Amino acid sequence: MTTLLHTADELHTRVRHGRRTVVMTMGALHEGHATLIRDARSIAGDEGEVVVTVFVNPLQFGAGEDLDRYPRTLDADLKIAEQAGADVVFAPSVDEVYPGGEPRIRISAGPMGERLEGASRPGHFDGMLTVVAKLLHLTRPDVALYGQKDAQQLALIRRMVRDLNFGVEIVGVPTVREDDGLALSSRNRYLAPDERYTALTLSRALFAGRDRHAAQEALRARAREVPSTHARAEALSALGESRAAADAHAVAKAVPGGPSAVRAAARLVLDEAAHLDPPLVLDYLALVDPSDFTEISDDFTGEAVLAVAARVGTTRLIDNLPLSFGAPEPVDPYGAAS
Repeated sequence: MTTLLHTADELHTRVRHGRRTVVMTMGALHEGHATLIRDARSIAGDEGEVVVTVFVNPLQFGAGEDLDRYPRTLDADLKIAEQAGADVVFAPSVDEVYPGGEPRIRISAGPMGERLEGASRPGHFDGMLTVVAKLLHLTRPDVALYGQKDAQQLALIRRMVRDLNFGVEIVGVPTVREDDGLALSSRNRYLAPDERYTALTLSRALFAGRDRHAAQEALRARAREVPSTHARAEALSALGESRAAADAHAVAKAVPGGPSAVRAAARLVLDEAAHLDPPLVLDYLALVDPSDFTEISDDFTGEAVLAVAARVGTTRLIDNLPLSFGAPEPVDPYGAAS
């Protein structure tokens, strides 16, 4: 049975066996959270302990945001946490987390925290990192798990833990989606049926970008298979394949990795959604390097994140997909001659 605790002293008096894993939430748990808890259970094992925190952090909400209407469903959260394998739900009060009122000293997210979500929600990431730091100290875990849907948040937590020498392992868990593709979020419950239809555009745009990327990577792979020697090119010509080979090379080399084309494919879907009823009001679409959340160039290679944020009615939603851009095309020693 899952134990509900409200103070750090109660948590600290528990006898620990094995590793303690922590899943931090603001409550209103759904299947995305349950997935995190199940993964935490797997990491902790039978001898370890899974702690789920439920705390609506006021420092993460700016002026005009939805702190007051943010759903608080502790009884239902307890049931979901227990079914997913949690040993403890730690639900502290604001006074327990901030006993002297709002902290005068906070964690600064730095330049990465001022981009994308940080630009749209000034101060949000400072508040997020401050409460994560506090909850890491209060819960004292060996491993903490966070969802990749909040990709910028995850990147900042990893950076904080590394830069400030927190003795905890950070694990990212892939985004959980509903059957129609919408990323699971506590804010989805705010959407009316027509708003939900519009909101699906976020995931459709990401999938369009992903599909364009996959098509380009397939062309790059095809180009790499095409022989580059004159003798083998002549053999291909005899088989009638030289035009196809040339086309594959041309497309693959014209957009090496294709970040611009990926952005364009996603933006086309989002632009069309601006004319729906209700419309999608785009905040940002970005294809970024996850190490610092700066936009990548067309010659970029490595892991990237395609991220989007938008409003539908009064509800603001975010989503993202990871993409991997391959190595540049090898230089063809015979390609320079005409």
